[in-house]
Amino acid sequence: MGYETELKLFIDGAWRQGEGDLSPVINPASGDTIAELHLASTANLDEALAAAGRAWPEWRAMDVEKRGAILRKAASLLRERAEPIGRLLTQEQGKPLAEAIGEVMGAAGMFDYFAEEAKRAGGRVLVRPTGQRSIVIPQPVGPTVTFTPWNFPIYLLAKKVAAALAAGCTVISKPPEETPGCTGALARALDDAGIPKGVFQLVHGVPDAVSRQLIGSPVIRKISFTGSTGVGKHLMKLAADGMKRITMELGGHAPVLVFDDCDLDKTLDMLVPQKFRNAGQVCVSPTRFFVQEGIYDAFAKGFAARTAAVKLGNGLDADTRMGPLANQRRLPAIAGLVEDAKAKGARVLAGGEPGDGGFFFQPTVLADVPDHADAMNVEPFGPVALMRSFATEDEALHQANRLPYGLASFVFTENGRRANRLGDALESGMVGINNFAISVADAPFGGVKESGFGSEGGEEGLASYQVTKAIHQA
Repeated sequence: MGYETELKLFIDGAWRQGEGDLSPVINPASGDTIAELHLASTANLDEALAAAGRAWPEWRAMDVEKRGAILRKAASLLRERAEPIGRLLTQEQGKPLAEAIGEVMGAAGMFDYFAEEAKRAGGRVLVRPTGQRSIVIPQPVGPTVTFTPWNFPIYLLAKKVAAALAAGCTVISKPPEETPGCTGALARALDDAGIPKGVFQLVHGVPDAVSRQLIGSPVIRKISFTGSTGVGKHLMKLAADGMKRITMELGGHAPVLVFDDCDLDKTLDMLVPQKFRNAGQVCVSPTRFFVQEGIYDAFAKGFAARTAAVKLGNGLDADTRMGPLANQRRLPAIAGLVEDAKAKGARVLAGGEPGDGGFFFQPTVLADVPDHADAMNVEPFGPVALMRSFATEDEALHQANRLPYGLASFVFTENGRRANRLGDALESGMVGINNFAISVADAPFGGVKESGFGSEGGEEGLASYQVTKAIHQA
């Protein structure tokens, strides 16, 4: 099946072609241009802003049951269309089809969850003298703009949009230009579910120009961004001029602490697929593996053997277990990190080279990687596993917390006391202990330090699109 979809913007309830420049859509498995996308013009963005402001009073006043019904219908449509949407996602981004379909299903789950969570967004009554009342209530913050990346273009878009819409906000979303077909399919599901004009809008454009215009508008009250720390800091500065609320889900460099009491084969069987999921292009991807010295050699050997068996190929092929990198620019970036690590003493146990054609890079395992290697300090965001040994728990904890990132950390141990200690001591917004299921609809997702602040998912995710009002009556 070829790449078959219509690439348009969704503004004020209508599908239209952008009036800006053309942007190529490239299949990373081949490097071929498969479509062209017309970007939004300044006028297009102004129209979206006006519509978001105009639609907000009606949407915020709509009964939560009616808002929820629209979100649940969108979830149902996403499930019905999961296979064709997944094919679009694979062709645009590269991940294996099974992962792509799973992402669409996860997005549907987000809409279902927030359709119900909005009903539980209550306030509280304060104790006051007889005849007086003081109440605290949540209210929607207002028109919101979301910026999402290309690694999980549907799921991350849904995570923001579902919560914002459930809270009663109108939304303008700018997803990545690399994946317009699959994100457009999410917008079509909302349109077909009956979302009112102006409540949800989707635009594409030159990132810096779009962010300056949308964030700079007095219409927008809230910004939610997922992406790199550098871009996040830039958007924070733009938001500061308008004192606008922000949620920042930024970069990570997840440590994995593996202790000698773990079930080694079971642990390896979990770790290797997680490391190379989406070609390592995951903000919480396990990347820095610190392994207790007594099992280090066996761990490295087992990890390398399992990595060598990972089938690299086009994500539409049934036997593919890892697809290409999403962008050509990632190839020299990953190669540079590998070469730097080798020059500083790391050993290549598997991979280490680009693949054939397209934007492929082999699943790679580097052992004995020193602290001063660039890859140990800069998020690789690719299919590279870095490992070294440790002797004591304190040493492992120091290594895990050494970097300014603090998004996710993982621990593998059968010692309950150790698990409790490390769960408390690891400096990250999320900790997985013998577990990778940390991005789920009912739990907060977010980081600390330079990995950002604020949460998505769970009741915290809904609250991020609300403001608090206290009303005192005598």
